[in-house]
Amino acid sequence: MPQQPPVRSTPTRPRRPDASMSLLTNVMDHSLDDGYAEAAARKQAAGGGGMPKTLRAKLGLAAGLVLAALVVTVGAAQARVAAPAVAKEREELIDRIDRETATADNLEESIDTLRDEVGTRQREALRDSGGDRSTLVGILSGAVAVHGPGVKLVVNDAKDTTTGGDGNPRRTTGFSDTGRIRDRDMQRVVNGLWGSGAEAVSINGQRLTALSAIRAAGDAILVDNRPLVPPYTVLAVGDGKRLGNRFQNSVDGLYLHALQENYGIRTAISVEDDLRLPAAPRVIVRSAQPITEKGTS
Repeated sequence: MPQQPPVRSTPTRPRRPDASMSLLTNVMDHSLDDGYAEAAARKQAAGGGGMPKTLRAKLGLAAGLVLAALVVTVGAAQARVAAPAVAKEREELIDRIDRETATADNLEESIDTLRDEVGTRQREALRDSGGDRSTLVGILSGAVAVHGPGVKLVVNDAKDTTTGGDGNPRRTTGFSDTGRIRDRDMQRVVNGLWGSGAEAVSINGQRLTALSAIRAAGDAILVDNRPLVPPYTVLAVGDGKRLGNRFQNSVDGLYLHALQENYGIRTAISVEDDLRLPAAPRVIVRSAQPITEKGTS
């Protein structure tokens, strides 16, 4: 019985490497839409594409190109001419700023010198007119530098500020950042120290007197119109241990403790053996007059 020849498969063409990317291949092969291609072909057949055909059109195109080149050239030339003048004006402005800054520095130094002279004469006047009480008068008025035992109180803003709720007394200040020390907080701290028996007080090296004012300018705290930067270091000369206990148990001390507990205000108080406070930069009395004793006949 004759055997059937083996069936051999017909060889097929090899598969294209990009056969699985037919969509991308179609996009690359037909990048221009058929409608746009047809419109371009019609325009080219009608003679509407390419360079202008008539002499007038060619001259117009040439004139436009020349005008554009002229505008660019003139603009570049003007910029090149004006550059030295601008640089010169800038240098003159920098020199003027430097001169004015130096003048302001010299005036500030002169003011400091005159302020020191005024303070010295004020202290001499207090010593000459105060008799045996001149030292005490100078201490209480802040006209002389003092040193002695006392307490050191450091007050700083909270690390993470929060917003107070309704009915919160700090909400009425108009600030949403309740974790920041305000001028009225420092006023209460200073008044609490005075009331607890402090004999001399300073904030960040600024001596306080009976005429000192603690105010706010935006977010900054001013003491006698001088801005302070946190942390605020308050030094109070007095009976250290007694002064510290009385202040912490006072209404203002409890207020500061409440700020620490509720708003994260950072405070640290310590008793010091020897604190040194500078004299006030100026002591000006505008209204008070001394009482003169009339002699008796």
